[in-house]
Amino acid sequence: MARKRGNPGWTSGRPAKLRPCLATAFEQEVRRLGLDEQNYIGSAKLRQWCQDNKDRRYVPESLLKLWRITVDLKFAP
Repeated sequence: MARKRGNPGWTSGRPAKLRPCLATAFEQEVRRLGLDEQNYIGSAKLRQWCQDNKDRRYVPESLLKLWRITVDLKFAP
């Protein structure tokens, strides 16, 4: 018997199962520091984390611009 391809629930009207979204490393760090969006700018620890991880982790572009942190594109994924 040939193997069937595609979503087996398609014919029965069931949608494909979705995976849960995972938090980015930035979001995990914000949560660890107990910050909310209003406190991002004033946090020295978050700024240092962003400076240390700017080339290999997601950091919101607005914070990079505000803190004048430049990303080295050689290391960016």
